[in-house]
Amino acid sequence: MDKVRDVVGPYLNPPENALVLAVDEKSQMQAIDRTAPILPVLPGTPARMTHDYVRHGTTSLFAAMDVGSGSVIAQHHRRHRHQEFLRFLKVIDAAVPKDLDLHLVLDNHATHKTEKVKRWLIRHPRFHLHFTPTSSSWMNLVERWFAELTRRKLRRSAHRSVTELERDVRRWVNEWNADPKPFVWTKPADDILETIATYCQLINDSGHY
Repeated sequence: MDKVRDVVGPYLNPPENALVLAVDEKSQMQAIDRTAPILPVLPGTPARMTHDYVRHGTTSLFAAMDVGSGSVIAQHHRRHRHQEFLRFLKVIDAAVPKDLDLHLVLDNHATHKTEKVKRWLIRHPRFHLHFTPTSSSWMNLVERWFAELTRRKLRRSAHRSVTELERDVRRWVNEWNADPKPFVWTKPADDILETIATYCQLINDSGHY
């Protein structure tokens, strides 16, 4: 219950003199190349593509979305460890004016909680972390942005190398940031908790455990 309120609170009532950032990593993004070119849309015919492809490696995209404006800070890394997460925190720190506090909504992945990360956060007290409950990635608004990235860019793209994929994604992020659109959270914590309680009661009443 406390974690639900801790996440929803900054969404609905952002702290003063602060940015609320939804943070996560889209890991193992694959650079894949179709074995045949994607055929363009024609009158009466949808775009067509082969389901056969060649893999050219993976990259991870670290992203922090400003819940208020929808703009995104993003950085690619070839690995997904606490070292890369710490580098991304430093990128966020450099990108946001020093007079603003930073409230980060993120999941409970082990890379976010190592001793090195904790020590760095102690030295940078303007960072405040809000962890989503277990198996509740839907509460992190940056997941909605990742879905847009997948639908509008990745699903229909082909890349012959990881470098090409990263360059293409950076271009798309820049286009997004030129006209960002926030995803507005509207559901209060009490409504979420009531829905969960109702679901749990239904399971108990049905005899499924």
